[in-house]
Amino acid sequence: MLTTRFADGAPNWTDVSSPDIDGARSFYGGLFGWQYRSAGPDAGGYGFFQLAGRTVAGLGPNDPQQGPPAWTVYFRSADAGATAEAAEQAHGRVLAPPMDVMGQGHLAILADKAGVPFGIWQPGRTEGFEVASEPGSLCWVELYTPDVAAGAAFYHRVLGLETSSVALPGGTYTCLSPAGADEDAMFGGIMSPADSGVADGAPYWLPYFEVEDADATVGRAEQLGGAIRRPATTVAGVGRTAQLTDPYGARFAVIRSASRQG
Repeated sequence: MLTTRFADGAPNWTDVSSPDIDGARSFYGGLFGWQYRSAGPDAGGYGFFQLAGRTVAGLGPNDPQQGPPAWTVYFRSADAGATAEAAEQAHGRVLAPPMDVMGQGHLAILADKAGVPFGIWQPGRTEGFEVASEPGSLCWVELYTPDVAAGAAFYHRVLGLETSSVALPGGTYTCLSPAGADEDAMFGGIMSPADSGVADGAPYWLPYFEVEDADATVGRAEQLGGAIRRPATTVAGVGRTAQLTDPYGARFAVIRSASRQG
């Protein structure tokens, strides 16, 4: 389960880029009840989504030269520079080299061997998000990539992530955990886009947010201008989940976890 007891290699931040900051604030505020707080005049338009005063994610302006609006998943690293070097050695790329973020930590944007962007956050004064796996917060991340084995090997080499297989209806699912952790520390998985039930192009990371009611959240997303990529579906032992986009095309998923239903 994703928690704020961050281990190296586990997700510790996520943010969304948008061409319309005010529109994104309105959409996610209406969908999850998030409040927005600017990071200040020196932050280039970046700010934070909060839930009951606890930070859950970030929001920043989209640069069309860097790609379409999207959610980015960040993983904890004790040394962003070493992680960036490891990514290059594993045939990935450094899209934005490690940089200090106003003393809060060091950030880098990398791409894996298949070209999927992801972030690295080396904590300084800020460890990461302040709430996880509660309604309205990040609870799972999923990598969609055509070669599951190659993806698992890349993230093992770069972040030390370990994999395990779980039987699901229709096949097996590859789960991700930090190095040396037990199964309770699983935070995500890897699957082929061909098995996702959603027609996709390039591979990508998909964040999941816990909700109280997946069907109601899907309806609310449509009312707010979002779109459905995969309607709410129940997966035995997992929960009821749906895949959506915000009004600007950024992909994300919601889930009412089976553990919460129980």
